[in-house]
Amino acid sequence: MSFGRLDRSSGAQPMSDINMTPLIDVMLVLLVIFIITAPLLASSIKLDLPKTDAAKASDVPKAVMVVVDAAGQAFLNDHPVSPDELARQFVTAQQANPDTEVQLRADTAVPYGRIVEVMGAAQKAGLNRIGFVADNPAAAASPQRATQTPAPAAVDARKP
Repeated sequence: MSFGRLDRSSGAQPMSDINMTPLIDVMLVLLVIFIITAPLLASSIKLDLPKTDAAKASDVPKAVMVVVDAAGQAFLNDHPVSPDELARQFVTAQQANPDTEVQLRADTAVPYGRIVEVMGAAQKAGLNRIGFVADNPAAAASPQRATQTPAPAAVDARKP
C-alpha cells in the first residue's frame, strides 16, 4: 500500500552570495557627499582665530572672504593679494553687488593697524558691510571637532 512517493524533490537552495550592488550604490553616494563638502569644511590658510561666544553663522547672499595671516599678508578668497590689488578687487565686488559683505578673518597676532587698513580699503570702495569671523571657544574646545568652522559676526560699518 503506497500513499505517495518516497523520494522528495529538494526545494530552492538558500543563496550564499552577497548582492554587492546596494553596497556599492551607498558607498558612491557617500563619496559624492564627501567630495562636495570637504572643500567647505576647511580653509587652506591656517590661522589662530580669536574666540567669542557671540559668533554665529549668518546667511549672506554675496560675500568676499579676506584673510590676514600672522605675517600681515592679505588673501582674497585664499589667493595672496597686494594692498593695491585688494582695493581694486573691492571696487569690482562693489560694482557687481553693492550689498556685498566683506568677511574678515585675521589671526590674533595681526596688529590692529593692518586690520584697519583692510577695513579702510573696503569702506573706500563702498563696501560698508564688514563681518569679523571668529571661533566659538566652546566649539573649538570639543575634541570631536577636527576642523574650524568660521562663523561671521556681522558688523554694519555705515556712518550714522
